[in-house]
Amino acid sequence: MQQINHYINGQHTQPSARNAAVFEPATGEHKANVSLASALEVDAAIELAKKAHGPWSEMTPLNRARILFKFKALVEANMDELAAMITREHGKVLDDAKGEIVRGLEVVEFACGIPHLLKGEHTEQVGGGVDAWTLNQSLGVVAGIAPFNFPVMVPMWMFPIAIAAGNTFIMKPSEKDPTSVMRMAELLTEAGLPDGVFNVVNGDKEAVDTLLTHKDIQAVSFVGSTPIAEYIYQTAAAHGKRVQALGGAKNHMLLMPDADLDQAVSALMGAAYGSAGERCMAISVVLAVGDVGDALVEKLLPQIQALKVGNGLEGEMEMGPLISAQHLAKVRSYVDKGVSEGATLLADGRQLTVADHEQGYFLGGCLFDHVTPEMTIYKEEIFGPVLAIVRVKDYAEALTLINEHEFGNGTAIFTQSGEAARHFCHHVQVGMVGVNVPIPVPMAFHSFGGWKRSLFGPLHMHGPDGVRFYTKRKAITARWPKGNSGQAEFVMPTMK
Repeated sequence: MQQINHYINGQHTQPSARNAAVFEPATGEHKANVSLASALEVDAAIELAKKAHGPWSEMTPLNRARILFKFKALVEANMDELAAMITREHGKVLDDAKGEIVRGLEVVEFACGIPHLLKGEHTEQVGGGVDAWTLNQSLGVVAGIAPFNFPVMVPMWMFPIAIAAGNTFIMKPSEKDPTSVMRMAELLTEAGLPDGVFNVVNGDKEAVDTLLTHKDIQAVSFVGSTPIAEYIYQTAAAHGKRVQALGGAKNHMLLMPDADLDQAVSALMGAAYGSAGERCMAISVVLAVGDVGDALVEKLLPQIQALKVGNGLEGEMEMGPLISAQHLAKVRSYVDKGVSEGATLLADGRQLTVADHEQGYFLGGCLFDHVTPEMTIYKEEIFGPVLAIVRVKDYAEALTLINEHEFGNGTAIFTQSGEAARHFCHHVQVGMVGVNVPIPVPMAFHSFGGWKRSLFGPLHMHGPDGVRFYTKRKAITARWPKGNSGQAEFVMPTMK
């Protein structure tokens, strides 16, 4: 049985007193045990990171960036290994796992430009003989708490910018799939990252609470469900920390009657059922305007029924299992709830069996029609391969539904009307918007984040907001007088 511990100060640690089981979702097998850090173990990791911060923050930004360049090359060289780790522990198919790594590497590439990104502003002669400028400096020790659904990408949306900016980092991955993060820690060491700059602490609530309350943690970045995001935000902010806590989603696609239906259906298949729907940017609701719902169902249903579901390590698979037996039971209960509340279940994935993987956590693609806003499957995030179709009479009704939903993470409109698309982009109350793009995840040089109860905190993730989050700004005003007049000034200083 494999034992996964922690990675602190450039090396693997001894096992902790407590462990959690790590399962392979495709088979249901108990494949490893992962150590769950105590508060004392987290304290020790933070202390080492604090000691490493001084020399790391004093290293030139250019030399910090060069280490990230080497790390990027090592990740690319080991991509197949990392992707297989993701698939074995999460379940997503290999191509999807590789795509996750690529989207993470985009942030590494962005962070390699940190010498430019850290530049401040300078104004000469703001007053007589007075100059002013700003500096962007590191915070100290910062922490990231990542979800199970993107075990490589989400950490890489956090730590590259943080360490490039001169901070040291404590990473708390999901205990469900920690192996790939441990491998990235090894690759960072191989790339030349000094000991203590990047540390991995595996754990549960005890480890998380220690990070949220410890006096030497300056900022916390989190991705997960809305109830936990709210708890992270409230707890860490109450202890004086910066927080970006990304929560849940219920992403709507607004399907206009003039949309290219073939394009929309192809987009929906990937957006709703890719990664078994375990994406915070998955499309889980289609708002079908007018009569387009009938044509949508006619084209969509056969493709759902033809989905290739199985072990993600096997070629040609399009969808793998859910992350755990508990999550499978939860998603199935949502399907049961949808039926009991009166929605029409057109595709029932509960009937799926995968040969030679009977103990795996598989659920086939599910499709509900005639869903109403009062139903549980409309209101709550399911986080599984369950798509709901809501029939609406017109664009205005659809827009109102999106804007009134408690979540505001991502949305999309499919239309051939530039007027409708422009109006939608301006008026929709959602943080990330796609026009004929189903999953509008911004590139690394923009920032990722939702609105309403999909984000707690003022700054989004990676991109320019990432640099702002992981740095503190210092404003300097300087004068070099030739002599002292000897007279005290008691009025508010002005620049003359």
